[in-house]
Amino acid sequence: MPKAVLLSLLAILMLALPASAQCYADFRVRDGNWDIRFGVSQVPNAACGDTSAARRHIEPRVQRDGWILLDVLSTFGREGLEARRANAGDLFLRY
Repeated sequence: MPKAVLLSLLAILMLALPASAQCYADFRVRDGNWDIRFGVSQVPNAACGDTSAARRHIEPRVQRDGWILLDVLSTFGREGLEARRANAGDLFLRY
């Protein structure tokens, strides 16, 4: 392969690295019986640091199953997942 093609491929891969960073949000929902639950969802990287943006992504997902989104508590990276897994139960990365 010519050197220019290899350099181009390398540049494309380097640009793709930031896109692989993962962002998550923790949230609270309730059902029609006022059962309040905690969950964790993956959201687009653009929503990291912005709970309003995360809400726009999570709300339609949970509504499909009849949940009402109460609030998005925070956004965080991959490092915060394990600490939230047990509390989220079956709503861990479901939406």
